[in-house]
Amino acid sequence: MALGDEDPNAVDKANADRTADPVAAALIDPVPASSSSTGGGSSSSAIDAIARKVQDSLALGKRHRFWETQPVGQFKDLGDPSVAEGVIEPPTPLSEVKAEPYALPAAYDWSICDIADDAVATEVYNLLSANYVEDDENMFRFNYSREFLRWALRPPGCFKAWHIGVRVKSSQKLVAFITGVPARIRVRDEVVAMAEINFLCVHKKLRSKRLAPVMIKEVTRRVHLQNVWQAAYTAGVVLPTPIATTQYWHRSLNPKKLIEVGFSRLGPRMTMSRTVKLYKLPSSVSTPGFRQMEPRDAPHVTRLLRAYLSQFAVAPDFDEDDVRHWLLPRENVVESFVVECPQTRQLTDFCSFYALPSSVLSNHNYSVLKAAYSYYNVATKTPLLQLMNDALIVAKERDYDVFNALDVMHNDKFLKELKFGPGDGQLHYYLYNYRLRQQLKPSELGLVLL
Repeated sequence: MALGDEDPNAVDKANADRTADPVAAALIDPVPASSSSTGGGSSSSAIDAIARKVQDSLALGKRHRFWETQPVGQFKDLGDPSVAEGVIEPPTPLSEVKAEPYALPAAYDWSICDIADDAVATEVYNLLSANYVEDDENMFRFNYSREFLRWALRPPGCFKAWHIGVRVKSSQKLVAFITGVPARIRVRDEVVAMAEINFLCVHKKLRSKRLAPVMIKEVTRRVHLQNVWQAAYTAGVVLPTPIATTQYWHRSLNPKKLIEVGFSRLGPRMTMSRTVKLYKLPSSVSTPGFRQMEPRDAPHVTRLLRAYLSQFAVAPDFDEDDVRHWLLPRENVVESFVVECPQTRQLTDFCSFYALPSSVLSNHNYSVLKAAYSYYNVATKTPLLQLMNDALIVAKERDYDVFNALDVMHNDKFLKELKFGPGDGQLHYYLYNYRLRQQLKPSELGLVLL
């Protein structure tokens, strides 16, 4: 089967609940599916919850039968020295890729969504903000801003045709959405062209229409037409076969608000005043030369980042254009900072985080939870602990409520020391049509997917 082909019955069962089939979610959704992606450490994300409901109802053999037909690493092959690493199945000739779009139900049409168009961006925002991923208790829902969507969907070399909408023919109302963006990801010593698929969303009232499997097949078809045959993705469930298993950690910046909205709880034998004092941060950064990244810094940051990422088994292959797109600061989207040595004017260190707020549902006092997610950080002269403490300080200054980080790269060196707490779910990384012989430790992974 091609990337995205799956059991439509499984999709419909999950669509009748809240979001997409766990197989689809695992295959194509790089949104973090940790226990606290949208909610706090006490609640699971929608993807996790739905995946468990379906996965737990299946026998183990049936659960993995689909994946045994796919070009993915298999559990039985782990550690087998006779199994080669690398591409599993060669590409299909482009002449054999389906030329016409897959058929939708009669009432719907395909639509290319130009996210640069203000009216279209608003349509996509409205669809996602009302119908995208919620936590299991319906307390929080991801609230991607229009600016975030433009950042996430328009990297260098992007294809408008990979930003796919489904509209009602009679009204032209946008009722479903799925996207792909191109990426270069280095696996060991090989740089591989891949697709990152995201934002699969079907309007809540249409989840019995069997749109999701058709959308997945259609974005797969369009990816293949660009001669791209590999993908990287994440999921909160274990499928054949994770290349790495990671965990989200959470650092309170505004503990009073987090407790009041139900994101976190007051610890045992802790008062609110003691909790606020526990998480209090200095009023200013401590590193000389710490400042916001500027366009002139892009070549230096590129060199720092490429040298740092070269030590990890799987990491993005960023060039200067990628760095300018993904890391130059954008208000309420991505924040990046450098350390410039006051004596030499050389850039020695770099840190960044992106903004992914959630709508707070059914709370009279708060409507938005502002979350920062650790992105890429490079410490060569400044101790990493000090650099990340400064990142927490500037995040607090910018009114973020919580700072989230995966235990990838060297993050485990600062998590406990800076009072991050572990979430209660895991995030599994996968490669499609590319095999690794052994599962990686989180510290061997240099990749963060939005």
